[in-house]
Formats: sequence, C-alpha cells, structure tokens
Amino acid sequence: MTDAAAKPAFPAMSIEQAHALLTQPGTLLETGEAEVRGVRMKVWTAAPPTLHAIFALSAAFGPRDHLVFEDERATVGGARAAAAALARQLIADGVKPGDRVAVVMRNVPEWPIAFWAGVLAGAMVTPLNAWWTGPELEYGITDSGASILIVDSERYERVREHLPSCPSVRKVYVSRLREEVADPAVARLESVIGATNDWSKLAPPASLDEFPQRGPDDDVAIFYTSGTTGHPKGAVITHRNIISNIWNGASAQARAFLRRGEAPPLPDPAAPQKSFLISVPFFHATGCFAVMVPALMRGDKLVMQRRFDAGQALQLFEKERITHFGGVPTIAWQVLEHPDIDKYDLSSIEGVAYGGAPAAPELVKRIKARWPNSAPSQGWGMTETSATATSNVAEDYERKPASCGVPSATGEAKIMSLEGQELPRGEVGELWYKGPIVVRGYWNKPEATAETFVDGWVKTGDLAKMDEEGFIYIVDRAKDMLIRGGENIYCVEVENALYDHPAIMDAAVIGKPHQTLGEEPLAVVHLKPGMKATSDELRHHVAQKLAAFKVPVEVIFWPTTLPRNANGKIVKKELKQQIEQPQF
Repeated sequence: MTDAAAKPAFPAMSIEQAHALLTQPGTLLETGEAEVRGVRMKVWTAAPPTLHAIFALSAAFGPRDHLVFEDERATVGGARAAAAALARQLIADGVKPGDRVAVVMRNVPEWPIAFWAGVLAGAMVTPLNAWWTGPELEYGITDSGASILIVDSERYERVREHLPSCPSVRKVYVSRLREEVADPAVARLESVIGATNDWSKLAPPASLDEFPQRGPDDDVAIFYTSGTTGHPKGAVITHRNIISNIWNGASAQARAFLRRGEAPPLPDPAAPQKSFLISVPFFHATGCFAVMVPALMRGDKLVMQRRFDAGQALQLFEKERITHFGGVPTIAWQVLEHPDIDKYDLSSIEGVAYGGAPAAPELVKRIKARWPNSAPSQGWGMTETSATATSNVAEDYERKPASCGVPSATGEAKIMSLEGQELPRGEVGELWYKGPIVVRGYWNKPEATAETFVDGWVKTGDLAKMDEEGFIYIVDRAKDMLIRGGENIYCVEVENALYDHPAIMDAAVIGKPHQTLGEEPLAVVHLKPGMKATSDELRHHVAQKLAAFKVPVEVIFWPTTLPRNANGKIVKKELKQQIEQPQF
C-alpha cells in the first residue's frame, strides 16, 4: 500500500464528531453548561478560572526567554517578578479591584508587565490605541475614569497637555522617559521595576495570595472598539472571556488533527519552546488575548519589533527560530513577497495565522508552497468576542480558503434577517454569535449595550452566510466600516472630520482595494459653490483630528451632489460603481 493510499480521506470526521470527541468528560477540553450573567451557555469546565491561575501556571517556565525586543531580553521568571513588583506598587497607590489602569504604549516589554500587574492588583486593565491622537487618548482616559496611567515616553508627550482635562488620573508611570518631569504625579516606571535586562534580579512572587482574589466572571479589562458615531466604546471583558478564547484556539488546533484522522498531541511542558513574532499591537484583542496571554501560560517566546518591517522580520525568523507569525494578511504578504526571503533559514516556521481583514484565497497556497509542513489558519472575531470567534485551520482552510471557519465547541453562530428571524443555510443575513467569549457589554453605555447584546448573543453587524457544514463566509459589513491592515476605520468618523472643513458640502468615505492591506480609505467630496480645496489640504485637515491610519489615501472631487437614495442617504454602492467606470 502506498503512502498516499494509507492516508485517510479528508475529512476523517465531521466538525460535530470532532467536537464531541474533544469535549468528553475528563479531557482538557471538557465542556459543560453554566449560567453566565443570567444566560445559560456552554463553557470550558476544565479551563483555569481566572488570569491569576494562568499567571501561576507560568512559574514552571521561569528560566526561559519570554520577551525579546532589540537588545533587551526578559525571562518568564523575570517578567513574573516585574509584574508582581508593579502590582504591589499599584496597590500601594490605592488601586482597588474594579479600578481602571490605562496602558498606552507601543509593543515593548513593559506592556505585558503593565497588563499583568493590573490583573494581579484586581484592576480593570484599559489599553488604549497607541496610534490615537492626544484628543482621542483624552477621551479614552476620561471615558474609562482611569486612575493610573502607564505610558511610554512617546505617548506621554502626546497626552501630556491633556492630563489637566483627565481629573480621574492620580498617577502616571512613564517608561523610557527622556527627561525629568517636575510633576510629583509623574514617575519613571523603571523606578519600580528597573530595566528589562535586570528583571531577573527581582524577587519572584512566592505566592499570589498577597493579591486580591477574583472570580471567572469578574471584570478584568476594557478594550476600546471604534463606534459608528465616532466615539469609541469600551468592551468590558471578564477573566472567563479571555481564558475561553485561549481554549477556543487550542480546540481549533486539536480539531484539525482529528479531521485529518490523527490523535491530537497532549500538552508537553518539556517540548521545544514556541517562538512568536508579535506583529499586531498588544492593545488589540488579538495581540493580547490570542498571543500575549497564552504565551506566558505556555512559556513561549515573544519577539517584538519597533514597527513591522518584513526585511527585519526575516532576520528575526532565523536568529530567534520563530515558529509562528502573522496577525493580519498584509504581514504574510509582505514576508512572502520580500526579495530577500531566500537568503534566510526559515525552516522553523510552523504556523501562519491571521484575521482582521479580507484575505485573498491564493494566500494560503503561497504559504503552503513556502512552508509545506506548516498549518496556516485564518479566523474571524471582534473585540466584543474577545478576539477569535471562528477558526479555519490547516486542511479545512486549504479546502475552503474564502471561509473564516466555524465556532468552537462552546460557540454558537446563526444568520439572522433584519426582522430577527433565523435564516436557513446558504442565505445571507447578519451574523449573530453566542458563547463564553462574548463580553458583557459596553462601559457606561447601556443603550449601545442593549442594541448589540441580546440574551447572550452579540449582533456582529457583519453580513454572512453559512454552508452545509457550518462554515461561515463574511460577505459584507452591515456596519459602515472598512479595515486597513487589521485596523478598523469607521467611515462616519472620517466623514465627520471632512465635514468640519468649511469647503465641504458632501463627503463619503469608501474602501479602496489594496493587495496587502485589504483596503484603504478613499474620500469622495463635493465642494460648496465658490469654495476651493486641495487633496493635500483635506488630508492634512483630517490628520489634525484623527489617527494617521484613518486619513484618506486619496480624495476625489465630485462635480455634483453625491448620489443619494429616497431617504437622502448617500448610496455608496452606486458611488463605487461610478468611480470604477472607465470613463470616470
């Protein structure tokens, strides 16, 4: 019998059969039912109850390298000691369970330390988008009511003049501060934890009993997601939300083994260390919940770049023996198309995972051609689902590259009509999702919470369809949003900034296709009679109000009023068609 003949046909079992095997009683992926915030749902019964328990598990990997940034390195033990030291300081500063601790930094080793310190202190860690402007950061700080601010020097300079308008802030810790600050409320973060390379000299926590104890459904974080009104909404996230996301990821990988007719490997603490190039921000749910948190639990190595550069990434792949990378499709494209890719030993790559933006079906073929033994994957999720809600892994992804996959064994998905009726397989409607990863709502926004969350289901705003096997396909976005390289851009927010310009009468922002970024913002404007403006002028105007990634890459000047429907709403579909016409 040949090897080809010996290999079982794919799939060896259905999704339902695989989930049933994986979640049996006594297994690491065992499931059961529980009441979560008044809603009965499936949960991972064998998962650790809190992030404190996840932190405790990492003690087994103390000597391993964990955080790598340029010439800085910290072991798992050093990172744990630094987080405990900062947690004690936060408690000494008056932080109590439920208080908000805002973290505003690029991806540097101090970011995970600030997160874990806030968790240990019982706070609600509140990461803010490091790309935000000063006014946007002010909004996040004041909306959350953060009492402690942990920032890097660049973000400190950006938010410094706004601090007088943030009365809730009592203390600011600045990492890598460039100059002394006279304000007694501002302190160097290094005064508490020292430099990265010295963290291993700090005393590790002997026990976590010194820190406030929390429960699975206690709030642990607020992650902001852009809103269609232009004001971000803070998704309130619990310990169960984050840990369920980790178990979702583990179950998706295990499911891939069963689907190909193989037994999933059991966790082995003695197995060679996994090494991740982290190319998405920690302040994103994906970077934090799907990469950073499980990396500490498993003793993985996280390698950071100041900003993603494909050429430097190739060097790091070889030097640090990177096993996993990705984040958004553009990262994979830039690596695959880099002219120097054949100059480096990339044999360590085991997985390339991404989501957050449309991915061309040929991407998975390119990945498999470069790394035949790798397991590429993509998924779908949102901040409101604590990162990944559906996963498409390995052979399933190769077979159905246009699908974002299926929910885990604890997740449920359905396609709903605008009238609230569940639609049959194959029909397009709004995707609704339910499971222990769904957040409890938005911070201090009861109306928005009531509109989005219904009996444990989150109304995603994405238009989708489901095939006969349960695989989900995102076909459009009901919400007026586009995604540029994984960054959400709500068109209304950019349009509002354009409308603030005195020359603008009409404005619409639409997505312009881009091979690696997915899409970019394109503005179409109609000027008021007798008024003049240039593309550069309007782009600069928007840049003064919004983060750089939201600024339109191009401005088209429309000779007449933009096309509208009977209700007076601009018809963007028609606008796109007119722009794409050759005679335009």
